[in-house]
Amino acid sequence: MDDATRTGAAEAPDAKEALRRFVTDFKTFQERIETKMKIQEDRLGMLDRRAGARPALAGESRAPERKALAAYLRDGDETGLRAAALERKALVGTAGTEGGYLVDTQTAGDIAALRKGASSLRAIANVVSVEGGAYEVLVDHAGLETAWVSEAAAMGETGTSPIERITIPLHELAAMPKVSQRLLDDSAFDIEGWLAASIAETFGRAEAAAFILGDGVEKPTGLLRYDAVADADWAWGALGYVATGVEGGFSVSDPSNDVVDLVYSLGARYRANGAFLMNSKTAGTLRKMKDADGRFLWHESLSCGEPSRLLGYPVITCEAMPDIGPGATAIAFGDFRAGYTIAERPDLRILRDPFSAKPHVQFYASARVGGAVTDFAAIKLLRFAAA
Repeated sequence: MDDATRTGAAEAPDAKEALRRFVTDFKTFQERIETKMKIQEDRLGMLDRRAGARPALAGESRAPERKALAAYLRDGDETGLRAAALERKALVGTAGTEGGYLVDTQTAGDIAALRKGASSLRAIANVVSVEGGAYEVLVDHAGLETAWVSEAAAMGETGTSPIERITIPLHELAAMPKVSQRLLDDSAFDIEGWLAASIAETFGRAEAAAFILGDGVEKPTGLLRYDAVADADWAWGALGYVATGVEGGFSVSDPSNDVVDLVYSLGARYRANGAFLMNSKTAGTLRKMKDADGRFLWHESLSCGEPSRLLGYPVITCEAMPDIGPGATAIAFGDFRAGYTIAERPDLRILRDPFSAKPHVQFYASARVGGAVTDFAAIKLLRFAAA
């Protein structure tokens, strides 16, 4: 056997051994890859199970309700309402008759946001949600009595202040917008958005008037329905006013002083959160007013959504406030969050009526709301009168 033959015979076992090692290493590598992939699959499965068990987000949980409500509004189909847990409610609290369905949370929230953004006392008042037919407030309007004591002296009993109970009954507020059946049949028509805007606009107008001028009979008691007395004679149960000294107008010599007097007639603890309330016509008059040095009292807002300011305090325009005139209390200033409370039920109900206004469909929307002054010291009025 020559040298080449002997060399090839020696190399053959080495090649086989190398191939065997390569196959073994490849199998080991493949097993490692499969093991890691199995671990990743197990982890992904665990994450999927956790995601399935997590509480649904607000938008996800309310999607069936919105779909069911849209079907009810468009076609009167009540099938999905109960499956979506939209509860049927009686419109008359003293009777057991069925009267409509609660709207879903998102639609109700849209309506509430639009009502708050309207030109209304609601934007700055204290708004609370209640479940009953009335809301009660306990007010300590005199404050606790205190005494100074020394280290060893006996502490005597201090006087107690009277506690005032103010009850705010809730009243029914309703709106009845209508739309043609043809529009309802059009899937591109945003029925929920249209309904929210229509209800909010109607409710906003009614509330704005009631919170200012309501007589308390089947509606809230308005701000200007309470007795108004000269601030020097003010007592709890009435609103104090500052007179301009001129019947139906501002002071002739320096009209800006009337506004300053109004601001400082309010206690210091309320002024920090003070705001002006007036209608657009009155705001136009004050917009042109200057002080004795020729500086404008009015400052336009520099930020979107922020109100203009008068003497540094925000101005809320409410068209229900009276115009400037003889004996009119056309401007109010105060901490309205402390001074006026709006109580309302959190639910909004709606009833579909396709028969009364054919070929239109009417929607009867109903809510319960009340309002009253809860702190008579927190609000002052400017009266355009001689005294």
